[in-house]
Amino acid sequence: MSWLAAATLDIPTEPTQQALGYPSLFLLVLIGALVPVVPTGALVSSAAVVAMHQTVPFAMLMVFATASLAAFCGDMALYWLGRRGVGSKNGSRWLEAIRSRAPEDRLEQAQDKLAEHDVAVLVLSRLVPAGRIPVMLACLLAEWPLRRFARGNLPACLAWAVTYQLIGVLSGALFSKPWEGVAAAIALTVLVSVAPGVWRRLRGPAKA
Repeated sequence: MSWLAAATLDIPTEPTQQALGYPSLFLLVLIGALVPVVPTGALVSSAAVVAMHQTVPFAMLMVFATASLAAFCGDMALYWLGRRGVGSKNGSRWLEAIRSRAPEDRLEQAQDKLAEHDVAVLVLSRLVPAGRIPVMLACLLAEWPLRRFARGNLPACLAWAVTYQLIGVLSGALFSKPWEGVAAAIALTVLVSVAPGVWRRLRGPAKA
């Protein structure tokens, strides 16, 4: 962990952090919304830890605004690309990518919940690990227009940003050094992400 401590101790000045940090956070969260290779929750939590140790005003608010806007833009871009695939005779690679990330059982659950609770399901989908894509695909298959999806996705992205920022605040409050808070935030976000899957495996298949 010494490399992480050294990297955090050599942090640039706060104006430099803001000039580089917020655009980087926006870009990485945006990419993570499109392609699930970036741990976006851990990024937001870590950024919140760093913001807690800054003296500039509104640092926490900037993290929240940047993360939620990037998540919203990424979701809307992916949904738009998916709608193009639904409307196309031969589909699209984006639609196939969304389908490949939504197992049939999760998709069926998402469709049932969407039919029952409508837009409210979108808010919960971003807070449940691996819940966003099945619900998005359910909206695509139900042929929701982009505007209707946006109405539900906006509060979903706001709730998501708040949740992971609070994880960062909790982690930062437990430790005095920024690198320790960042490490704790990453550990907590990983735990939150894997816990539901582990629980489902331990519980086994649902009985009829």
